[in-house]
Amino acid sequence: MSSAADTAARLSAATSGLPAPVAVVDLDVFDTNALDILKRADGVPVRVASKSVRVRSLVERALGHGFAGTMAYSLREALWLVGEGMRDVLVGYPTVDREALADLAADPVARAQVTLMVDDVAHLGLVADAVEAAGADGAPGAGGTPVQVCLDVDCSLRVGVGPLTAHLGVRRSPLREPGEVAALATVAQAKGLAVRGLMFYEAQVAGLPDTSPAVRVVKRLTMREVNDRRVRILTAVRDAVGHDVELVNAGGTGSIEVSGSAPGVTEVTSGSGLFAPGLFDGYRSFESRPAAFFGLDVVREPAPGWVTAFSGGYAASGQAGKARLPRLFTPGYTLSGTEGAGEVQTPLRARRPDGGMLRTGDRVWLRHAKAGEMMERFDQVHLVRGTEVVETVPTYRGEHKNFG
Repeated sequence: MSSAADTAARLSAATSGLPAPVAVVDLDVFDTNALDILKRADGVPVRVASKSVRVRSLVERALGHGFAGTMAYSLREALWLVGEGMRDVLVGYPTVDREALADLAADPVARAQVTLMVDDVAHLGLVADAVEAAGADGAPGAGGTPVQVCLDVDCSLRVGVGPLTAHLGVRRSPLREPGEVAALATVAQAKGLAVRGLMFYEAQVAGLPDTSPAVRVVKRLTMREVNDRRVRILTAVRDAVGHDVELVNAGGTGSIEVSGSAPGVTEVTSGSGLFAPGLFDGYRSFESRPAAFFGLDVVREPAPGWVTAFSGGYAASGQAGKARLPRLFTPGYTLSGTEGAGEVQTPLRARRPDGGMLRTGDRVWLRHAKAGEMMERFDQVHLVRGTEVVETVPTYRGEHKNFG
């Protein structure tokens, strides 16, 4: 792999005629990452997570490499993607967007290609109301395609007893035990909805770097517990609806191997691994190859050993802290401890006492802490091979799409 200095120089050469701030994706690395993800899955289908890309042409590029289906983060986004020709779109999060549900219920193509995520009777009520309002064409009993749903199951690790129980993982679904999941599946079927699948996202396995011994223990305990519970849930749901579900989704970029080989799993999801953002630097289970960068221009030199770049304050979502700030990719400098990456200026301090090599007019490269969130800052992204921009494509924002 090229050194950071060589890559930074190559990106600067490729974008020398473009104004900053500028977003780029290294296509050679993107393609390598895509193929590596598929290799790690070892034949298990991989669904591409659109929220970690937010560039339609790059989602399509992943699908072209062999990814199977898309996980959207919004129903409106899913409807748009299906309208643009994508197929088999699983919405990763529940929705209460009545207008979007009405659009789904009224569109037979969308009903066939979109699967909604649910974890509450209230979600099912909203979907059923939309189907009823759509009339005969939207009603399964009248020969229409039923709306498909996937039940989201909590995969947090619970350690302790009663009020002393520690919750390790994200706060997602209220569904946890086989009886709870089966009961909701029964209600869904009674309302004329098709129970297509189940989702088991082990966030504390997929989304945490594995450099800490404590984290590795949590991951092992999680997979042991979830694997056992998943088998029991699948049996309970089959008994409730009268058939095996066709879709059992699990994992993310950080857990492809363990999730893909787990009992009952039919597919895994990955998206961030295509870009390999800053938060992925701590993983030991796979090689993180950065593919997405943003470039800023140095606009002044306020003191010896310091330069200031324009813009750059693209902090990531999540718990505020240093980990959510952009990672400086151009070597030899660090972010200021007091200013960090700023709204209109980002001061950089040379690591060596005698100063660095950046001067006014030079380009400095950074990486976002997360993956697709970076693309919300740019209307377009430049696709680079070597020292050339081979294509410039719109982001979701560049296509005037904002899904939250």
